[in-house]
Amino acid sequence: MEWKRVLHALPYIAILRGLIPENAIQIIGALQDAGFRAVEIPFNSPEPLKSLESAVEKFGDDLLLGGGTVLTSEDVTSVYNAGGRFVVSPNSNHNVIKTTKSFGMVSIPGVSTPSEAFAAVNVGADALKLFPAENLPPVAVKAWRAVLPEDLWLLPVGGITPALVAPYLAAGANGFGLGSSLFRREWSTNEVVRAAQTFVSAYRSLVG
Repeated sequence: MEWKRVLHALPYIAILRGLIPENAIQIIGALQDAGFRAVEIPFNSPEPLKSLESAVEKFGDDLLLGGGTVLTSEDVTSVYNAGGRFVVSPNSNHNVIKTTKSFGMVSIPGVSTPSEAFAAVNVGADALKLFPAENLPPVAVKAWRAVLPEDLWLLPVGGITPALVAPYLAAGANGFGLGSSLFRREWSTNEVVRAAQTFVSAYRSLVG
């Protein structure tokens, strides 16, 4: 499963922080129906590996599934053993990046400065999580885009709303990680679906 091809139609990664295993299939299935093709299950969720394993069993042939808030090489191994295909971190730990790549998974470390960005790329990062996006507005992304490799995906994460999709894409972002604007543990499935549909509409209105 080539990750850029999977994300081409809708370049969003759903960040399901707080997801519980009992609701994993229902929530992920609803997001799939809304058009999402990539789901991150953060490690600071209840039993994240259990949720990931059940999601992989149900949706692994159709969706890009991975682990988030991954801070150690040991956690990378756990994501791999659970069937995950990508690893996202809030920081840029070079050992985590290298371990991720050793398993053939997609590495998406978090960076907030150009120095961190180039260092992560040099050790194998496939894409960069621009985090927190509140501190990296579109004007900053435009400046980064001018100097980073053209084929390197930049994914703003943190505080992304549907209204921010257009200005970030215009600045050179390739996609987004969507957290609390898309999913909250206390929300019903219908509330998640409504949020998902709003994000989908925001992107599709730009691409026709």
